Amino acid sequence: MPQSIIIRRTYPWSEKSGETKITYRLMTPEDRDAILELARGLDESDAAFLRMDITDPSVVDNWVREIEIGRTVTVLAEANDTIVGYALLNHNELTWSSHLGEIRVLVEREFRRAGVGKRLIGEVYHIAKEMRLERVICHIPATQSRVRDMFERLGFRPDAVLRSWVKDKTGRKHDLLVMSRGLVDLDG
Repeated sequence: MPQSIIIRRTYPWSEKSGETKITYRLMTPEDRDAILELARGLDESDAAFLRMDITDPSVVDNWVREIEIGRTVTVLAEANDTIVGYALLNHNELTWSSHLGEIRVLVEREFRRAGVGKRLIGEVYHIAKEMRLERVICHIPATQSRVRDMFERLGFRPDAVLRSWVKDKTGRKHDLLVMSRGLVDLDG
């Protein structure tokens, strides 16, 4: 069983985004239904490339189990007592890629361009550093240029393009862009 993840950052904390107070905190099992509500409120274009079908309760239950066993840490963004986004860091110290963490992020459409996604990614990036991971990666459908631009502004660089690697909900194939950012000096 993986070690428990020890997080030194203090949660919850809040900041203003325009007139709205955004609170950042760690996901707990009690957030299960709120995650389902967030997912079920997504429009088709946002739901098309979800890595996990988080409209399915059993998928969210598995996500909660991954948090409980220390394989995943999720930072939530809340506004007006509603989850408006999340970033998760998935890590498995039992595999040959135990030095890597994978970041996934989702922000409700009305909170994009307000810095919420950037803040969420920054939070899981710092958690990855605390865990002494060497690199964080993200997988982005190549057609999502705005998401790619955001990750590039945060220091991520393209590593690979995998042709026809993912299917959207209609069955149409898309290229997958793999990006990463180092957390430590890999030469030292």
